[in-house]
Amino acid sequence: MNTTAVHVWTAICHIDDIPPLGARIVRPEGLDAIAVFRASDGHVFAVFNRCPHKGGPLSDGLVHGHTVTCPLHNWNINLENGEACAPDTGCVRTIDVRLHDGRVYLALPGLE
Repeated sequence: MNTTAVHVWTAICHIDDIPPLGARIVRPEGLDAIAVFRASDGHVFAVFNRCPHKGGPLSDGLVHGHTVTCPLHNWNINLENGEACAPDTGCVRTIDVRLHDGRVYLALPGLE
């Protein structure tokens, strides 16, 4: 049987379930934990919850602008693209996010 990986838009919470400048963790079946962040301007971002440096929990970090600071070693991660900010190098995988009628949806891998 041939299967093709596709992304399935999955509702995970209401926007009000994520505190401004904070995060919520979701654990979709078969995937590592995902941190969903809400910036002060209302943008929502999702990344896998492991800093590319030493695996620190990004969901425990401080959100400023569209960046989160890892609580372990102060690495700054751009939430738009997952890239570590210079002088650090590395990347965390991002997840596409949509907002519709106050609900937050993530593009999670599925099978067609």
